Amino acid sequence: MSTTSAGRMKIESENKTLKKIISDVIRKKGKITFTEYMDMVLYHPVEGYYHSPKEKIGKVGDYYTSPHVHPVFGYLIARLIHKMWNIMNKRHDFTIIEAGAGKGFLCCDILDYIREYFPEFYNPLTYKIIEMGHSFSMFQRDLLKKKSHEDKVEWFQPDDFRNGIVHFNGCYLSNELLDAFPFNIVQVEEGALKEVYVTLNQDSFVEELGEPSIPALEEYFADLDVHLQEGQRAEVNLKINHWLEEINRAMGSGFIVTVDYGYSADELFASHRKNGTLSCYYRHTVNHNPYIRIGFQDITAHIDFTTIMRFGEQRGFRTSCYLEQYRFLIALGLLGMMEELEKNIYNMSTVEYYKKKLTMKNFMIPGGMGSIFKVLIQKKAIYDNQIENLFAKATHRCMS
Repeated sequence: MSTTSAGRMKIESENKTLKKIISDVIRKKGKITFTEYMDMVLYHPVEGYYHSPKEKIGKVGDYYTSPHVHPVFGYLIARLIHKMWNIMNKRHDFTIIEAGAGKGFLCCDILDYIREYFPEFYNPLTYKIIEMGHSFSMFQRDLLKKKSHEDKVEWFQPDDFRNGIVHFNGCYLSNELLDAFPFNIVQVEEGALKEVYVTLNQDSFVEELGEPSIPALEEYFADLDVHLQEGQRAEVNLKINHWLEEINRAMGSGFIVTVDYGYSADELFASHRKNGTLSCYYRHTVNHNPYIRIGFQDITAHIDFTTIMRFGEQRGFRTSCYLEQYRFLIALGLLGMMEELEKNIYNMSTVEYYKKKLTMKNFMIPGGMGSIFKVLIQKKAIYDNQIENLFAKATHRCMS
């Protein structure tokens, strides 16, 4: 086995209680996989990052999401979901399930738009939020109450999905959910696939390479016919498989809309990404050291969309489209909404007009959120091709 240092950076802050919890587990077991480490850092039920009252999203948080940029993001998704409702024959039990709804902005924007433009859809619609963080759910409830949507939304815990309590027909929606699933890290050493483990050197976390903890790690790359280069690292998100299985058990028929940053497998595991894509976000700065600011910074990695599609096909989820977010939004009418803004220029101040225009343009800036983020739509027991036709041209450009 070889040992590598986790790196030395000045620690501005950390959750000492959480660090002790993780350290005690390591002392008991000797070492833990990175996915075990990440699970405790982010999701420990008391001390984890996502269970803490710390502000996470927005100007005083650690990162932004698309719904924080402009409500047009939610408005356009509302148009898409309305089309899905029509495809499903306007069924009276159509349900939107949003997993990891953050501050609730996306939910609120979707419901605002549907109530105003599609009232015949709003009345029978049910909206369910799957949320583990108490601080997030409280913010969501307050926001939706202000907008008079509180009677339209129900809240559930992730375990409700795992335990088979939730059953629905409609649309499962997630925005920046999968990138924060705990993942394994692997590295090729002397031609063999090794796994990254976390252990202790005095009071510091360090990494140790060892044999893969489960055969699924080697099978993952064999199934993709991907061969990592000597010294190359990569993240393996096996929890996506379980996530799709949970949706499959809960969904009778409908669509999955996944918005996240990532690539197809051949792009994600290309040799030039020698160090993988692990990133940590703290107060709108990015670093690549997950062993500092424990409990105070987010940890993520880019998503392998090829595997989501492959796992989905195995469960009967057919891929409708996969494309960059900006192409997705343009196909749904982003440019038309920008034109409407131009028509209403005299109904707002100059400052307000340019602020709205610039924030809407953020979705189309090359190299920005519009191209880094991808959208994948999958469907179950839906045999209509309207969604495929809607995105046909944009999807062709993305896949090519």
